[in-house]
Amino acid sequence: MTPPLPRARLARTSSLVLLQPTPLCNLDCRYCYLPARDLTRVMSDEVADAVAQTVGFWSERHPVTVLWHGGEPLATGVCRLTALLDRFPSGREYPVRHAVQTNATLIDEAWCRLFRERGIEVSVSVDGPGPGDGRGERGGRVDRGGRVDRGGRDATGRALRGIGLLREHGIAFGAIAVVADPTPHRAAELHQWFTDLGCRILGMNLVERKGVNTQAVQDDQNVADFWAALAACGRADPRMRLRDVEHARRYVRAELAGTAGQWASQPVDPLPMVTWDGQVVPVAPDLAGFSSTRHGRFTVGDVREHGLVGCLARAEDTPWVAEALAGIDACRTVCDLFAYCRGGQAANKYFETGRLDVTETVFCRNSRQLLMEGLMRDAERTAGKN
Repeated sequence: MTPPLPRARLARTSSLVLLQPTPLCNLDCRYCYLPARDLTRVMSDEVADAVAQTVGFWSERHPVTVLWHGGEPLATGVCRLTALLDRFPSGREYPVRHAVQTNATLIDEAWCRLFRERGIEVSVSVDGPGPGDGRGERGGRVDRGGRVDRGGRDATGRALRGIGLLREHGIAFGAIAVVADPTPHRAAELHQWFTDLGCRILGMNLVERKGVNTQAVQDDQNVADFWAALAACGRADPRMRLRDVEHARRYVRAELAGTAGQWASQPVDPLPMVTWDGQVVPVAPDLAGFSSTRHGRFTVGDVREHGLVGCLARAEDTPWVAEALAGIDACRTVCDLFAYCRGGQAANKYFETGRLDVTETVFCRNSRQLLMEGLMRDAERTAGKN
């Protein structure tokens, strides 16, 4: 008789902590999922101190990266974000590193100096060529893409100016692009554009139904061919790493080596998000700021009251987290790719279905199943040429 599979459990520590220094964003992207991106609020020292205490403790056992997320974290201002950074230790046995996910439109000389002085890793949210001449901004409203400001004007040109300053200062950067039109042509266009820009690693997020955004890409044939074309571009010109393709190939290698099963049995990495007001979202950070009619606000408590360690310790007893873990267990029983996707994304499950304990979503089909299908198509085409 086959022994029962172990129930999904949360790890009690994490190598990555997400912090929202402000919910405010200076852009108004059409596909954005955030509910309060016009809210002018800033994280307090007390919230940062409570997180920093746990980060310092964890750095006795492993490296920790603090990812400043948003909103737009640079909307916090250089002085205020510097003051928040100062609350964190440099690390004890292992280093504490800082990273920022930014739309790059606010980057100036002062930000570049801070990035250089503190060794902050920079990832830019930008979607590729803007409307018109393919290099960014022109007058009037945008006629392609959704990364726009509050006046409806394309923001690509301003992002490129920020990226130009990063390059002038010798600051390496990665990028995340949101893709609304996944086709083989678009994959090749984006790969060339970001490679020419000097991007070191590129992640692709297909438009998904999440938060206040109700639209999603649903085009199996083109999505699979998009991933196949992206993989082919990466092989032909490997100067830029491809986040999604690398992750999928790492899983395939693990399957071939017979070690992928070990991934499936590991505790769930919590990836905790702490919002500007101290609320802790221990899984599915994209649920931060949202509430459910059944569960109330998606939080397990205030970090100032319970500490980050305390919040993680009480997470599994919180009904909405328990439901999310039940969803991971459900995925384990039905999905052949569980060791790869590790139960999908709870936020997408909720926003697509209203529940956290379901299995397949449009997100996991687009960004996991069809990605794997795309890699197989690319491998078959490559084998056919040899």
